[in-house]
Amino acid sequence: MTGAAGTGFFTALSLILAIGAQNSFLLRQGLLRSHVFILVLFCAISDTILIITGVIGFGAVVSLYPAVLIGMSLLGATFLFTYGVMRLKAAWLGDYVMELACQGMELRPALWMIFACTWLNPHVYLDTLVLIGAVSTQYESSEKLAFGFGASIASFIFFFSLGYGARLLAPIMQTPFTWRVLDVTICGIMWIIAIGLVLNLVTH
Repeated sequence: MTGAAGTGFFTALSLILAIGAQNSFLLRQGLLRSHVFILVLFCAISDTILIITGVIGFGAVVSLYPAVLIGMSLLGATFLFTYGVMRLKAAWLGDYVMELACQGMELRPALWMIFACTWLNPHVYLDTLVLIGAVSTQYESSEKLAFGFGASIASFIFFFSLGYGARLLAPIMQTPFTWRVLDVTICGIMWIIAIGLVLNLVTH
């Protein structure tokens, strides 16, 4: 059972380490020290719900009904492209008065944004429902529960580390230029992921 939990832990950790919309938004909020606890808690709980669902067997459902995955991919690509445009616009305008003063957005819009980054992000579903769900099929009963528990613990550790660890970068985020670099980088990553999603649909 310990082995199953360890496998779940490292499987989940390896999947969520990649920078995506969710992680980049948490990084930004962590730098601003804005609503960090509630946002990382939301991400961790959301991941846990999706992981449990994947372990229960949602991966099999997606295999039977691939149109579900196609729809999520198209919706996710649209969101990622739009989010990239938002970050590119911010870099172009260069108005980082609030960021330099360490003032983030209010809680409600921040929650809406993290909700979109999480539940409209096809990579979240692919990682938690499909991939983690697929890996869990090698286990049965209690070992499968241990696998899901280990994966969920990895999610909590990662998101809290990202949210609160981001402040270590604060000393270098003291100029509009560094915020521009961050936003342009995020924009590029979002567009690359969005293009990859569309190309994956076209080639398959």
